[in-house]
Amino acid sequence: MSDDLPGKVTPPLPEPKRHTAPLSPPRRPRWQRILIRAMGLAIAVILTWLILAYLILPVLWRHYEHHPIMERAPKITRTAQGIPGDPLNVGLIGSKEELIQSMLNSGWDAADPITLRSSLAIARSVLRNRPDADAPVSNLYLFGRKQDLAFEKPVGTSARHRHHVRFWESSDYGRDGIPLWIGAVTYDRSVGFSRRTGQITHHIGPDIDAERNGLIADLQSHGWLTEEFQVTGVGPTLSGRNGGGDRYFTDGELTIGVLASSSVPDRSPSALKNPVAIRIKDQLWSAIRPLLQSLPDPQDQDSR
Repeated sequence: MSDDLPGKVTPPLPEPKRHTAPLSPPRRPRWQRILIRAMGLAIAVILTWLILAYLILPVLWRHYEHHPIMERAPKITRTAQGIPGDPLNVGLIGSKEELIQSMLNSGWDAADPITLRSSLAIARSVLRNRPDADAPVSNLYLFGRKQDLAFEKPVGTSARHRHHVRFWESSDYGRDGIPLWIGAVTYDRSVGFSRRTGQITHHIGPDIDAERNGLIADLQSHGWLTEEFQVTGVGPTLSGRNGGGDRYFTDGELTIGVLASSSVPDRSPSALKNPVAIRIKDQLWSAIRPLLQSLPDPQDQDSR
């Protein structure tokens, strides 16, 4: 007997549930995938560079094993206005007499102090294109005072161009009671106006390492050095600016020589080696140095 009553509508049976797989997100266009990967790679490179440049390499490229006291030494000179000046890149251990004798004997002349007479003489040298072997150098400051001694080596027939070095005596950074004469040696390539103060000044060439190496080579060739080594100076610098606004670059090393009491021709000084990390840095620097030498200075509008 049927359970259906007359007039009763039987509801339809529910359809069985269908299990469908979740829809996957639409695939990004190829150019978007390439862009995201490139951005990720760029971020990784930048982070790696920041870690190397600001954390690891500054530690690896600092060394004072041959003269530990130099870790506390100043690294740069100052102008009279307190502006950072030329980096310190050379030092000589010896008496005042040994320093003067060795420099004069190695082809350098003592610079005159700045007076009205010496200032007029250097002006005539520049204007008339005549040499002035004893032309004065402007004052820079270290240990609260101007340079104790200054020397120059003329180039050509005018005081526009010359190698010059300023020295400051320091007993604190010397050795065995013998003072260290810490110095800044640069090359004057032209005369013009300071970009920072507007005063008339010499403008230096950017490759200050060449000047450091040249001074040490002069002393070596004349037999005045018994020992030579390096410590970290201002540190590797790709584009620094001195007190006159001039660009310079440097591997950051400060070369120190120990002076002999007398000249011995063909003397070969004892050369103390740098650590391995510094030697690797020097190899890298020698690879990029030609590029740095070829870069023009966008602010250089001075006559040469």
